[in-house]
Amino acid sequence: MNVIQTELEGVLIFEPKVFGDARGFFTETWNRRRYAEAGLDVVFVQDNVSRSRKGVLRGLHYQNPNAQGKLVQALEGEVLDVAVDIRVGSPTFGKSVVVRLSDKDFRQMYIPPGFAHGFCVLSDTALFAYKCTELYNPACEGGVLWNDPDLGIDWGIDNPSLSEKDKLNRRLKAIPVDKLPRYEVR
Repeated sequence: MNVIQTELEGVLIFEPKVFGDARGFFTETWNRRRYAEAGLDVVFVQDNVSRSRKGVLRGLHYQNPNAQGKLVQALEGEVLDVAVDIRVGSPTFGKSVVVRLSDKDFRQMYIPPGFAHGFCVLSDTALFAYKCTELYNPACEGGVLWNDPDLGIDWGIDNPSLSEKDKLNRRLKAIPVDKLPRYEVR
């Protein structure tokens, strides 16, 4: 497995080994020991899968408290996946990593706790999976506006299909700091 450290500490891209032949393929999407050896030593407590059509944008979501780390992957189709550091006091606060994930390359991205996460579907449909380090808690959920001009994320789309909840997300600078996660020096 190849591991790529992105420009944001803790945001990792995994390129698992894929074994294929005329019958199809096999790949390991999670092995706690192998991923720990590669730098991701976490415990996942919840798995989620969503199916979305082209142009759907989900995000940018976070939880505080009970921040979730997420290991994400496109099982079918292709998405533009985004992680944004929203940890108050972080030297990379407001910075993002943008990666294409698809069923063609089997890449995964790990988004650490304290980051907002979102994705936009580029293919006709996408089946998207994510493993979470904390359980979903609706009382802790928050969102950052997908097209916040201060973040400067190029989603490659002007008018995505958003949930009613995501339409109400605010710019990062408009969210009270007590509602955001805090940066902790390791």
